[in-house]
Parts: sequence; C-alpha cells; structure tokens
Amino acid sequence: MHRRIFVPLVALLLAAPTLAAAQEQPVVVFVVRHAERAEDGTNDPPISDAGWDRARRIAGMMREARLTHIHTTDYKRTRSTIEPIAGATGITPALYAPADLRAFAQRLRSTPGRHLVVGHSNTNAELVAALGGDAGEPIGEMEYDRAYVVVVAPSGGVASVMFRFGGPSR
Repeated sequence: MHRRIFVPLVALLLAAPTLAAAQEQPVVVFVVRHAERAEDGTNDPPISDAGWDRARRIAGMMREARLTHIHTTDYKRTRSTIEPIAGATGITPALYAPADLRAFAQRLRSTPGRHLVVGHSNTNAELVAALGGDAGEPIGEMEYDRAYVVVVAPSGGVASVMFRFGGPSR
C-alpha cells in the first residue's frame, strides 16, 4: 500500500473513537509479520535480500506514524525486520513472548501510545483477535505483505483494518 493511501487510512481509524472519549488518546497497534526469511536449515533463519527490502519498506511506511513503542519476538527474522525503523526512530525494541499473546494484548491495551509489533504467520492473527480486532483469514506460510492497524479507544471500543503492502513475496 502506498503511503498516500496508508496515511489517510490511519487518520480515519484514529478518528474512530467516540467524541466523548476525545480528551484521551487511543492505543494504536500496527501488526506486521517478519520479512521474508532466508532458509538456512535452522529454526532461527535470518531474513533474505527480499526481506531486507521489505524491512526498509516497513520503515518507510511507519516513519510518520509517530511510534512510541516497538515490540518483537526474540528471533533473527523479527529483530532484523524492525532494525531499519528502530534505527530511524531511536526506539529500543522490547521483546515479547509469543506463547502468551493474551497477556501481551492486555499489556498493549493498557500502554498508551503507538505500537509496532513484528510477529509471525502463526501469531499475528491471534494477537489481533486478542486485541479485539478482526484478524480475517489465517496468514499463509509464504505471505509477508499483510499488515493490521488496531485502534483501541479509551472507552475500550476497537476498530481494526487489514491491508497489504509492498506486494507479494518474490
């Protein structure tokens, strides 16, 4: 998705909270999967050249999102995916355990700000659902271009959208 479409989309979601809650800010959570991995025969492969391209695309896409937090699992592919945006923003990424997504979702919901979460094909949809958003169909094994924006209003109401960015994997 091009930035000229992405920015108005996020603005629309941010306007979703009710007027009664306008005094407080919503929690905004951007959820993306790690970039394309380079198969190396291990359980913790790095990202590929195409993955580095996607990681830089994510950084460009998120540059104006006014992120306050970046979260990643403790795998090479997720840590590498957030490296460009963490460097651009100066935000130190925090590790989260994908084994307890409900607790992580609660922590996100109660932490003010704008969060980028980089996860996996088998965890992102569950995290979006735990936040109260619409996860849609399961994420395919080779699907790297899906992203979510979940907005949690101070009243507890949730708005979410799924979109694609950067085109399918090569």
